[in-house]
Amino acid sequence: MANPKLMGVVNVTPDSFSDGGRYLDPAAAIGHGLELLEQGAEILDVGGESTRPGAEEVGAGEEMRRVLPVIEGLAGEATVSIDTSKAQVARAALDAGASIVNDVTALRHDPEIGVLCGERGATLVLMHMQGDPRTMQEDPRYDDVVEDVKAFLAERMEVAVATGVAEQRIWLDPGIGFGKDLDHNLELLRRLGELRALGRPLVIGTSRKSFIGKIDGSPVEERLGGTIASSILAAAEGAGVLRVHDVAEAAQAVKVANAILAPA
Repeated sequence: MANPKLMGVVNVTPDSFSDGGRYLDPAAAIGHGLELLEQGAEILDVGGESTRPGAEEVGAGEEMRRVLPVIEGLAGEATVSIDTSKAQVARAALDAGASIVNDVTALRHDPEIGVLCGERGATLVLMHMQGDPRTMQEDPRYDDVVEDVKAFLAERMEVAVATGVAEQRIWLDPGIGFGKDLDHNLELLRRLGELRALGRPLVIGTSRKSFIGKIDGSPVEERLGGTIASSILAAAEGAGVLRVHDVAEAAQAVKVANAILAPA
């Protein structure tokens, strides 16, 4: 099994589906990030705009007001990722000490993010999403979800390289839960190995997502077991980065799984 990096989620939002409002205060968000580092996170993904289904768009000024103090407080302690689709926010975040830009729109919202990452040598995460956060769960359809997502990510990677991003600085995320129904999510996780053919690290975020609840009826606060199961299976299929809220539990699961699977 791959030994994936753990990307801890630091939501500085009032309305994220899992922990919205808990870390809206910068000091609370910084403290949470430091706690995730102690638990085993190698990357902290800081976001100031919710991407849950139906979420309202946030202006760049408000987004920066939320995230910049947190990035400044964490950048000296950790590798920090900024979860944004706005070049203005990404530029300010990189100035504040971030080194990764996690763009859920894969440069479709603001292609200048690619130019910026190329100029700064920043890592760029390109994610697949059908539609946008406000519309993505309105009857998503695919011919073959794995082939369609793979083709999309390959095309967006070409766009990123054309804007100046070095290919070795690109990570790819199939976007579990973003414009997919339950069957789409399960098929992507079953066939994750096919996406490895793109040759770039795969970022997988299943943490507390609604597809888990659709399987067993659990509310968001009771989806840790499903998160661990899906994350470990993704790592076994070669995921390079696991984006999780519950870092301590994910770190323990990775350690135990690797011990079991290690050759005698």
